[in-house]
Amino acid sequence: MKDKKYKVKIAIVITAAAVFAFAFLSGERRSSSVGAASSGPSPSFTGAPGEDSCIACHVGGPANSGTGKVFITGIPANYRPGQQVQVTVTTEQEDAVIYGFQLTAIDSQGNQAGTFSIPQQGPVELQIRGGSVGGRTRSYISHNINGTIPTQFGTRSWNFTWTAPSVRMGRISFYTAGNGANSDGSNVGDYIYTSSTSTLSGTATANFDGDRASDISVFRPSDGVWHSLSSRNNSYKAFRFGQQGDIPVSGDYDGDNLDDYAVFRPSNGTWWILKSTGGVIVERFGMQGDIPVVGDYDGDLLHDIAVWRPSDGVWYIKRSSNGSFDFRRFGIATDKIAQGDYDGDAKTDIAVYRPSEGMWYIWRSSDNQFSFIRFGLSADRPVQGDYDGDGRTDLAVYRPSDGTWYTLGSTAGFTVRRFGISTDVPVPGDYDSDGKTDIAVYRDGIWYIMRSSNSSVIYENFGLSADVPVAAARISN
Repeated sequence: MKDKKYKVKIAIVITAAAVFAFAFLSGERRSSSVGAASSGPSPSFTGAPGEDSCIACHVGGPANSGTGKVFITGIPANYRPGQQVQVTVTTEQEDAVIYGFQLTAIDSQGNQAGTFSIPQQGPVELQIRGGSVGGRTRSYISHNINGTIPTQFGTRSWNFTWTAPSVRMGRISFYTAGNGANSDGSNVGDYIYTSSTSTLSGTATANFDGDRASDISVFRPSDGVWHSLSSRNNSYKAFRFGQQGDIPVSGDYDGDNLDDYAVFRPSNGTWWILKSTGGVIVERFGMQGDIPVVGDYDGDLLHDIAVWRPSDGVWYIKRSSNGSFDFRRFGIATDKIAQGDYDGDAKTDIAVYRPSEGMWYIWRSSDNQFSFIRFGLSADRPVQGDYDGDGRTDLAVYRPSDGTWYTLGSTAGFTVRRFGISTDVPVPGDYDSDGKTDIAVYRDGIWYIMRSSNSSVIYENFGLSADVPVAAARISN
């Protein structure tokens, strides 16, 4: 009996939706000033920066005031250039009759990020339209008239593909507005919901809890114990993995978006990696005197085992994608390591800073060419990172003599910040999970961090003066 009632109710909803659609198509339904429509919303109503939401057309109360919600699933924590991602948007409201949505994806500057594609289906239930907000082009995917009827009571989902940009763009945000409508032939009594999510370029270092933010963490060489403070919930964790003399080389070696505890043992050139997914990797790769240069040199979102040998200026890399080995002579003994993704192709580029010249030398993975630029003085320390959030590593130096940070952003240009004293250890990282590297220093067990999201300064007493801050492991010491 219950199944019979359910089928009858489905038939009633479909009939109501069909009548509503016919009224719209035949011109009997007239929208408000912006034009609510079952055939799909006009572009630029997702609630993204610079936009209104569908509340401009539908009258049921303020956005998110109803009993339902809209949400996005399928977005990865980090993306690779050109990656195809299967995305689902779901609008829920128990008493709605038909449903709708609109979604856009933009970078930190408000520009379109990536492209959408509609799955092959009959009839087609989605559409893609272009729009402009503040002079910036954006692409929108939304329902069409075939995509409004629910597949079950109280909810409706839409599936499509988002293809990431061909190069890194830093943080990419997805904004959506969903509509739970009563299908009464007017725009009154409909409820609008908004939500957003984002994906990053995989640039956060010392991220042990998977929240895409760098954690305040140290390695204690005296006993081989790691101490970390979760940026997710401020919980404390201590874990022994290593011994005196080891160098911390944490990174995501197993591809689960969590940094793994890892050390390089200079005495015998051995890497010890404790995977967060389980198991320990022990690999002899290097020799005494080598400098570990952690990075993702093959663009598979896994960190590769790699060392630089100052004695001959050769970089030795074991690629995680296929286990092959690569080596390249690049640099001289007095150079400082400065590896990073300077061209935005999601592959770490071999790079050094030459203090004697104040010169940066970069071997670009995108075209196998090298570039050089003068930026810094002989006593400066390279502190490369993505300070402007565009997905590319920026040239940056810390000047101990006056505690000044100089950055040359690939998008933002030249900036100067006074933050630190001569004895500080620079510890740049993305501590606020906004996709931008934050200026930060470690001073005798105290962390001082300037958040890029709001320019506020926080400090945290965590560690001892002899500890090695994990965030400093990927820059020159």
